[in-house]
This record gives sequence, structure tokens and C-alpha cells, in this order.
Amino acid sequence: MTPVRVGVFGLLGSGNLGNDGSLEAVLGYLRAEHPKAVVDALCGGPEAVTARFGIPATRLHWYRGEYRTASRAGAIAAKGLGKLVDAVRTAAWVRRHDVVIVPGMGVLEATLPLRPWGFPYSLFLLCASGRLLRTRVALVGVGADRISDRPTRALVRWSARLAAYRSYRDTLSRDAMRAMGVDTSRDEVYPDLAFSLPAPPASTPSGSPGTVCVGVMDFHGGNDDRARADEIYRRYLDGTIRFVRTLVEEGRPIRLLTGDRCDGAVVDAILDAVDSPLVTAAEPASLADLMKEMAAADTVVAVRYHNLICALKTGTPVLALSYAAKSDALMDRMGLGAFCHPAREVDADRLLERFRALEKRSAELRRTLTERNQAAGQQLADQFAALTAAAFPATDHAPAHAHREAR
Repeated sequence: MTPVRVGVFGLLGSGNLGNDGSLEAVLGYLRAEHPKAVVDALCGGPEAVTARFGIPATRLHWYRGEYRTASRAGAIAAKGLGKLVDAVRTAAWVRRHDVVIVPGMGVLEATLPLRPWGFPYSLFLLCASGRLLRTRVALVGVGADRISDRPTRALVRWSARLAAYRSYRDTLSRDAMRAMGVDTSRDEVYPDLAFSLPAPPASTPSGSPGTVCVGVMDFHGGNDDRARADEIYRRYLDGTIRFVRTLVEEGRPIRLLTGDRCDGAVVDAILDAVDSPLVTAAEPASLADLMKEMAAADTVVAVRYHNLICALKTGTPVLALSYAAKSDALMDRMGLGAFCHPAREVDADRLLERFRALEKRSAELRRTLTERNQAAGQQLADQFAALTAAAFPATDHAPAHAHREAR
């Protein structure tokens, strides 16, 4: 029997820990449920994906300067040529597979700055190639949001329509796709794929104030905020510095954490502004590393979506600096909906007020998170079973109990 050929697709291996965590979750599912599957990737950082996950990988874009601004005529021409070459390369790659999985990620949203001819175009090529070549493309546990930019919205809408299977990481995402003209009557909602990853045991609070993990982000707003991107960044950074400085003055150890390579500049700015041995920083290489840091903390304050997930997964009370509705939806689903603060308007005094309220309810919230995490694990086991039934050849279906990690 010929092994099923599975491709994974996305901005993987490019320095974003959340994206790579979603890939890790799907690879865990494939190794448990489809151990004979032959797996490879079309992704942003093929060398990193191969080194870490041990699967062959191909570069997503033919033109290596895809994500650099093209100002000279030669670079503009190369970018344009790259779009044509990528159409052929993507179709050739898709044709070699029985199933292609897009593992989680916010591939149907534009909550961060995004150009239509960037990843939305790449996703459209993937889904169109899948439909033409009869390769099942599965958008698994993806994030979506309403998009105001018309070209981006059109590419995202058609990508979703052409996919053979769709599921979402929250109800907000499914509602957004319905509002953008996609028939979602057969689409299901499950927790984010990262909730299927193993988590370290949470530390037992000592009774005295302990470490606060602060997950930072190089945050300049979203697609609709380009005109005031610098203002948003400065307000976010200044508010975060004031928050950290106040906690340090109270004797609290602070651990700064990144979630993407680009976040290092924010860490440096905070360290320069708050010169104290109580403030240290880490550069986690994976969601597992993030979880270890957060499991050892009393409390977490974070911006990036998957930083929030890591805190929630470890059962550590977390305050969200929310930059999109997806963060509010996640916190509400896990029982912490009251502990969100807008990332675009960080007010240190209000943030401190919410933080102190969070810490007062720490014991109660830890119990709530234990219950919600158990439910999420069962729901993700159901998600993987549904994916197998919908996207894989019947001859490759493994017993439903095989995937134990999510349970």
C-alpha cells in the first residue's frame, strides 16, 4: 500500500514560535495517527524546519527578497517574476501530495500589517492548486478576522472557498469567514492546536510575591493602523516600561520573553530604560521553552497570541495586552475574559490595577484553567479524528484511540 503523502504549508521556520508550535502539534498528530505518512513542507524557513523537525522542506518563495521592500527597478521586476514562478512551483509541489495541511496560524486574518501579494497570494495559489489537481487542502484550526482591504479580503475568501476542509480556533474566526461570504455550515470550531502540546507542571506559588513573566512584541498595530504605527508602538512601549518599573520598585523579579525574532528590540529598550538586576530576559526557541518559563512564574502579562496560550496551557494566571479580538475570545473561552487590556492604548495605571486584581484571584483562576485545559485536550482529540475522516484516504485511517497526546 502506497504511503499517504502529506505536505504542511505556511510561514513555518521563520522565527515565529506560535507558527512552529502549530506545526509541532500537527506533526505529533501525524506521527500518532498516520505513522507511515511521508511528510514534507513548503515554508518560509526550510532549513530551520528540517533541522528542528526532521522533515524535508522547500522554500515558499522563489525570490529570496520577498519580504524586503523593493525600491529599485531590478528588485521590483524580480518580485513580479517571483509571483509567476511561485505559481508554477506551488502547483508542482501540491501535485506530489495526497493531502496538504495548513497547521493553525492566523492565515485568514490581517490583524498585523499584511500585503495582499504576500502570504494571502501564496495561500490562494495553494488552495487553487489543490482544487485543480485534486489534492485535499485542509485549513486546520486556523484564525480569521474581518478584512477591510478589498484585494486581501478577496484572496482570503477564495482561499477558504477552495479548501477541502476548514476548522477554526474560535467562533470569532468562523463568524468572520461567514461575514466575508464563505459557507461555514460544515465548519467546526476547536481550541488552538497548541493546546495539544505537552506542558510542564505548574509551579506551586510560595505565598510571597514571585516572578512576573512579561511577553513583549514589536507591536505597531494592524493593517488599518499604518498611518499611526509609530504612535502605537511608542505608547505600547512607554506603558510597558512604566508597568515593569513599578513592579521592580516593589521588589518583583521580571522575566522578559519574546515570541518572534523581531521582538528583541523591545526587550533591549525595556532593559535600557529599567536598569535593575531584577529584570532579566530570555529568548525561547520554542513554545516548550516559553511554557517552562511561564510555568515557573506567579503571573504572566503578554501580548502575542501564542504567549497567551502558553500561559493558559500551564495554568498560570495571565493578563492579556490584547491587539485583536482573537485574544479577547481566547481569554473569555479560558475563563479569564475580565483580564484584558488594549495593546494600542497601554495605560500603566489601569494595567497595574488589572494586574493586582488578577493576582488576588490567582488560586481560583488556576483551578479554572485546570478544568478548561482538560476540556480543550478532549476537543482537540475530536478535531484530529475529524481531520482524518475528512481529508485522508480511507485506507490510511488509524484507530481513533491512537492519538493520545491531546487526551
